[in-house]
Amino acid sequence: MTEPQTDKTGAVVHIALDEARAISAYTVTLDDGTLAGRADFVDPPEGGGERVFFHTEVSPEFGGRGLAGLLLREALADSVRKNITVVPVCPLFAKYLKEDGKEYTAQGGKFRKPRPADLALVQKTTEEQA
Repeated sequence: MTEPQTDKTGAVVHIALDEARAISAYTVTLDDGTLAGRADFVDPPEGGGERVFFHTEVSPEFGGRGLAGLLLREALADSVRKNITVVPVCPLFAKYLKEDGKEYTAQGGKFRKPRPADLALVQKTTEEQA
């Protein structure tokens, strides 16, 4: 878990890596423990130090507080720390890296465009959990 952060309202939130569930995610919770959102990912089974981010969601009642951005920034920062290449299938991650990819790589981050195998992996993973 990272140090507590504050959202746009000034409320304290916590972002943590949750690999205990079938689909791994970075989660954002309120100070009282309420789950507010998650950025889902899957690591390809062959390894290779890649992480495919495929879905980011914040509960509607917590919208407008900047929580998706906090999730994204922490997931990317953690990827830099762990030397993981990001594969942005999620539109939020894809848009951010398209617009700010040079800044991310300047910080040591690595990313690449999704390939058909990445999309197939996401589909397989989500179907198994349905």
